[in-house]
Amino acid sequence: MNELRAERLQVMLSPEELVAVDDFRFKHRMPTRAAAVRELLKVGLASVGTNATAGVKSSDYGVFGRGPDGHTQGDSSSNAGD
Repeated sequence: MNELRAERLQVMLSPEELVAVDDFRFKHRMPTRAAAVRELLKVGLASVGTNATAGVKSSDYGVFGRGPDGHTQGDSSSNAGD
């Protein structure tokens, strides 16, 4: 498949999501992260379709749940008692 790739898509991932992409990449012997992401998109879109419902937040589509506050860098106050 030799397609023209004229669009660039930048995606921010959590550390856990990046590990999941890398694990998929190495398990399937893919040459790059970009190739792994393209394959994951292809498989995901083929299996579930899209949901264009109004009011759906992008955080609803994360690989790992983040709770009601969305993505955070970690709460240092929650580790204070450790």
